[in-house]
Amino acid sequence: MTLGKIRRHPRTCPLLLDIFLLILSVQLVNAASEYDPYKILGVSRSASQAEVKRAYKNLAKEWHPDKNKDPNAEDMFIKVSKSYEILSNEERRSNFDRYGQMEENQPLGQSQHQGFRGFHNSFYFDESFFQFPRSRDFADSKYLLHHAQFNSDVLPDSHKRPYLIKVTSEWCFACIHIEPVWKETVLQLEPLGVGIGIVDLGYERRLAHQLGAHRAPSIIGLVNGRVTFFHQAVVREHLRQFIEDLLPQKLVEKITDDNYLSYLDSWQVENKPSVLLFDQVPIVPLLYKLTAFAFRDYVRFGFVDQGETHNTRLLRQFNINTYAPTMLLFKEDTEKPVDIIQAKGMKRQIMDEFVSNNKFLQVPRLVNQQLFDELCPVKQFHRRRKYCVLLITGEDQAFLPGNKAFLDFASFNRKDVLRFAYVYQRQQQPLCQALLHNQAAVSPQVVIIERRSHAGKVMYRSVSGGWNGSEEDKYRLHEQLELLQKDPTYLSSDATLPELNNEMAPIFIIQWMNAAYDYIVQIYDDLLYSNWREMMPILSLIFSALFILFGTVIIQAFSEPGENKPRKPKPKEQPQTEEDASSRASTSSRPPKKDFVEVTELTDITYISNLVKLRPGHINVVLVLTNASKNALLRKFAKEVFSFSGTQTLHFSFLNADKHRHWMPSLLRSTSDAMQSEGHSDEDEESPDYAGHVLALNGHKKYFCLFRPVFTGDDPNDSSSETSSDSRRKSRSRSRSSSHSRSRSHSREDGAVPKRGSSRATSIEVHHKLDRLGLWMERLMEGTLPRLQVPAWPSLK
Repeated sequence: MTLGKIRRHPRTCPLLLDIFLLILSVQLVNAASEYDPYKILGVSRSASQAEVKRAYKNLAKEWHPDKNKDPNAEDMFIKVSKSYEILSNEERRSNFDRYGQMEENQPLGQSQHQGFRGFHNSFYFDESFFQFPRSRDFADSKYLLHHAQFNSDVLPDSHKRPYLIKVTSEWCFACIHIEPVWKETVLQLEPLGVGIGIVDLGYERRLAHQLGAHRAPSIIGLVNGRVTFFHQAVVREHLRQFIEDLLPQKLVEKITDDNYLSYLDSWQVENKPSVLLFDQVPIVPLLYKLTAFAFRDYVRFGFVDQGETHNTRLLRQFNINTYAPTMLLFKEDTEKPVDIIQAKGMKRQIMDEFVSNNKFLQVPRLVNQQLFDELCPVKQFHRRRKYCVLLITGEDQAFLPGNKAFLDFASFNRKDVLRFAYVYQRQQQPLCQALLHNQAAVSPQVVIIERRSHAGKVMYRSVSGGWNGSEEDKYRLHEQLELLQKDPTYLSSDATLPELNNEMAPIFIIQWMNAAYDYIVQIYDDLLYSNWREMMPILSLIFSALFILFGTVIIQAFSEPGENKPRKPKPKEQPQTEEDASSRASTSSRPPKKDFVEVTELTDITYISNLVKLRPGHINVVLVLTNASKNALLRKFAKEVFSFSGTQTLHFSFLNADKHRHWMPSLLRSTSDAMQSEGHSDEDEESPDYAGHVLALNGHKKYFCLFRPVFTGDDPNDSSSETSSDSRRKSRSRSRSSSHSRSRSHSREDGAVPKRGSSRATSIEVHHKLDRLGLWMERLMEGTLPRLQVPAWPSLK
């Protein structure tokens, strides 16, 4: 009877199936609640990251297996750690809130607990049973953009290559229709060097708002940080043309028999090598335009159509093969290319390597700081030294023979450690004054430079005799370069170079006109397509600029004349007191102002914190001075240590020997006692005049390095200064060869010299006492100075 009733009522089976699915879904919800990371950590769904982190730390301490002997402690500790991994990551937390996803490798929307996916290996339950499949293709996951990634990587990279970005969403049915065209376009443009990106409107609303995209699908072009919307029919040819139109118009110059000589001869004005591409097509290939866009700051690009009849002389002169695209690269010699490639299938990687290996002239002119940084990099301790041979010359016709001779010398002396360059003295006056000691060069000068820090610190040496391009000048320069590679200490002078003037920067009115043109074009485009929501940020920026401009004019018009008078600047060399140092503690990590160093006086209040209890790894550089020498020594001290003031582990202080006259003798006496106990003879009797001494104190490890004033021969009033630099260098090398006197071999820099050898130091003028402090600081940063251990720091009395 029962079976018969079941057969007569076929609706009973769907009813049983619904009941089964309802029970199974309830079990899934209960199982998911057991693994709820919010409940495991005991926080609410609106908890901040700080609250999540605090709860995790407390539970991790409580359930750590090494501290908790509960049998379930290890499982609970794993759950707590896993919950924190999910909730501490914004993307994974968002996925869990939406779909209950806990594993990174699970597709979005798939249930976490796979134990409920199988039912006798023949039935499984999935969320897709209740919804439509999403339009997102998981093969495009590598193109997905996030807000932080876009601003840190994509936006700066858009100045080197254009980006094509698609804005989509999960329930966008129109996105499905354009997907085949999008895939074909990506396969075509990505190998050429176009960046590809995808923004999910549902997950990256912040990024979509930044781009101005409020609907899906939308296609955006990004070049030089500027966003442009695509408004035509989504066809592959239209998208390719859209990318090509976003590039600047004058990237590639058309070259014919009539203009190729002027194009190649303009290397001196443009200060760039020149590239010529020969091809059979009448228009410039997109691949070549993209390469020109990536290297537009370094190289000029020209295109020659081999099919035109006006290019026969050009093809015949350089013997061009008409059956394959050919690229020639020229530098200073316009008759002969320095490099050439020829291939039927030009690839982007081949072009990039070809251009990047030749993106500088043999002897380029330093026209901005960026070029100086690339040609003459800062010395790194783990890298090989790089020297920059710099010719300071003029731009008149009278200087051309000497400049040509310098180019010939550089062509025959190519070495990895040498970089040749030149500057015009009239264009880079601050740089030339720093290297020529504020004296105008009557004739061209050659200076050998080694950069030591990004703050402008350099070691250099001027080649004596100037430079006129004679064979004698070439022999003298070659000899000094050979000596330099044998002895790196050959560069005896130091200076702090200013930032170079940007000679290629357009004037302000040109920059303003270009920016105004871009805004007008974008406003016209938005008005044409009635895209008011995307146009609002631009309109807001324009009205804000106008408001600021007219507001400034009105304020200046009604302001009193006395308000526009410049205030007298405060002296920068004045040391900071204890109150000033404490008030600036929070901003100590900022880059230092020019010629400004915070110097704290060591007193009874600051002595413990600045020395005795100094943090591990930190060093306090202390200048010893007197009331009479305070202003002069502080001014010189700030100048010498300025390039090191950005280091986080260095602190700068001064000690007044008139107030604390017993501290230095006590410190040196404790060091002498320690050396005598180890078998060293104390043959030095310290001078009572400690003004100009500098100590690098490591309070944690209880040692210090000592700098003493040493006569450098710079004082014209002292006849004993007439000692040649070569003899001083030889005597220093002889002292270094003795291992017994190693700690006293650096007499010029660390000051650890016998009293009998430093009698000149007592008669040094105040402004000469810190002449060698910069070199001593270099050795302090390298860790090559001798260290004097102390059993305990003496009290400050």
